[in-house]
Amino acid sequence: MQATKAVFLSYSSEDAEAANTLAESLCAAGVEVWFDQSELRGGDAWDATIRKQIKACELFIPLISHNSDAREEGYFRLEWKLAVDRSHLMAAEKTFLLPVVVDGIADAEARVPDRFREVQWTRLANGIATPAFVQRIKRLLARDAAPVSQVHEPADAIREPHRDGVAPAVSASAGAARPPKFALLILGSLLALAIAYIVIGKLGGQKMSIPEPPRLPSTEITTFAPPPHSVAVLPFVNMSGDPSQDYFSDGLSEELLNSLVTVRDLQVAARTSSFAFKGKNEDVAEIAHKLNVGAVLEGSVRKDGKQIRVTAQLINATTGYHIWSHTYDRELKSVLALQTEIATAVTQALQVTLLTDPAGNIEIGGTQNPAAFDAYLRARGLELKGPERENLLRVKAGYAQAVELDPKFAKAYAGLAVVQQVYANNYASGHEFMPMIVEARATAQHAIELAPDLGEAHAAMASVLTGTLQFRGALAESEKALALSPNSPPVLRRAARLFSSIGRIDAAIAYAQKAIAYDPINAAAFTTLSTVYWNGHRYQEALQAQEQAIDLAPGDASFQATVGLIRMQLGELDGALAACEPAQRSWQRQLCLSILYDKLHRHSEAEQVLATMKATMGDAASYQYAEIYAQWGDIPAALDALEKAYTLPDPGISSLRTDVLLDPLRGQARMQVVLKKVDFPD
Repeated sequence: MQATKAVFLSYSSEDAEAANTLAESLCAAGVEVWFDQSELRGGDAWDATIRKQIKACELFIPLISHNSDAREEGYFRLEWKLAVDRSHLMAAEKTFLLPVVVDGIADAEARVPDRFREVQWTRLANGIATPAFVQRIKRLLARDAAPVSQVHEPADAIREPHRDGVAPAVSASAGAARPPKFALLILGSLLALAIAYIVIGKLGGQKMSIPEPPRLPSTEITTFAPPPHSVAVLPFVNMSGDPSQDYFSDGLSEELLNSLVTVRDLQVAARTSSFAFKGKNEDVAEIAHKLNVGAVLEGSVRKDGKQIRVTAQLINATTGYHIWSHTYDRELKSVLALQTEIATAVTQALQVTLLTDPAGNIEIGGTQNPAAFDAYLRARGLELKGPERENLLRVKAGYAQAVELDPKFAKAYAGLAVVQQVYANNYASGHEFMPMIVEARATAQHAIELAPDLGEAHAAMASVLTGTLQFRGALAESEKALALSPNSPPVLRRAARLFSSIGRIDAAIAYAQKAIAYDPINAAAFTTLSTVYWNGHRYQEALQAQEQAIDLAPGDASFQATVGLIRMQLGELDGALAACEPAQRSWQRQLCLSILYDKLHRHSEAEQVLATMKATMGDAASYQYAEIYAQWGDIPAALDALEKAYTLPDPGISSLRTDVLLDPLRGQARMQVVLKKVDFPD
């Protein structure tokens, strides 16, 4: 007799690929899944099997799409009926049903049982599960550890009515009931054995065909199940007694993290997420849960003149036991070799099968010059402080010093190219822009020539080419960067934005979601996903992602203004005003208010905001002027500004194909001429 599974997936045969994608994601997270993969459905035996599975499963997930809507009949509809019948038996089992939409069908269009409309829907394009969705599934399964009468949905997971045909996305902040202590003790023992089994290399990536794990009693819960070969590098503690030396310990930690990212079989939490715990006295297990990793690397750095002592230890995140630890005393000049040594030791401790020599990968584009490395670390530290003009100038100076000290330091050239491009995009006047971009391109090209296998260098070149509207070249460089650094969150985020700009929304969503999986508490990762959803006209999902970005970085003015623009597209003008007006002064705030005031019939205020914007930014904001005039309905002025933006060129033109604010211009011949000139790839 086939064992019952925790989650039952129901789908039309045309959605088999999406169902398989979702099932693999859930299985990889340790969730048991049942779904039929046979082509022959029906018959008494089969009926008995699915009735048993639906009666015993803990969650029923129907996949909804245009395919299911078009099917008058289908075995999945019998499954839906059985699930609805079960959910009617107990009012508390509404959360038993978790409908998932896998394409662009609106909920108002879908032919589904009324019971489905009483619960919250989730949208997962092509069945690609977000980390938030996976965590919600695990929380709902954990809920079943308590009697039904004790289970309550958290306040922030209350189901809201659907608006404008778009189902609200899953709340990433939903909590779960606290498990009984005895369940944690039993589970901790089981997980300790499982992790030990993984660490000694006996267990590879989980596949659906492997024997199912022992099933816990119904009073126990399934909790933490990180990927088997996953690690977070926490910022090493500066033990020098001089706070001004923090940049060195932080930089060494970051370089070690970047080294481990190059290992294909190792999943490494991104820098922004792992460094969020700097200076916080949080338990290793709690940090690992938040970052979804099975091991944590921590340590300390003591720098004394030309001598350095690094202490590193790798900790099993579930058991709390040390997997490996070591202390290194070296001269500062050998710090990069030390970095390689530590990274190799970590990978061996995790029993990762390396495809290439780790030392060769780790040192690509590096330097053996201690002074150059020191300047590079200072620049990287400053870069994280934001894109203000004076700070960017200091970052440029730091990278410039690094390449002056070591003209073969490819990583420093890649960093310099990116900051040159960012500075040009944000602060160059019309006549300054192209010379600055030419300089940035030459810098990126030199990084590639020095280290052709350095993913960062190709990603830098892709960014520069995108800014000059050379999309075909940018696409080729982005694909090289992804091949060389497939797990790098910055590479993934830049790829998501590029693919979104050229209209490949599904691919962009996949890259953005992967970036979040590796960097789950980085605001930039969520705002990238929001941008992608915005370009795909998926405003509710864009809003959810942007609000998650605000939770992580509440002080960023541009994030609030972006929420205002999204709410405006949803028709929530009061909410848009509440987001835009209090935002700090920025061009994003001016863009939002100039459009919003006009929609609220406050035309004189809208014109005043635009006049202020023109006085401060001049022609450099021509693309934004086109967006504003298009939303005002002044089509000739919008087209004039758009043509000006293309002539400059304004880097905003890279968004032309998918920018929703320019939708009023889509039918205009002059708009089509500009689109043809830009020559977006198909």
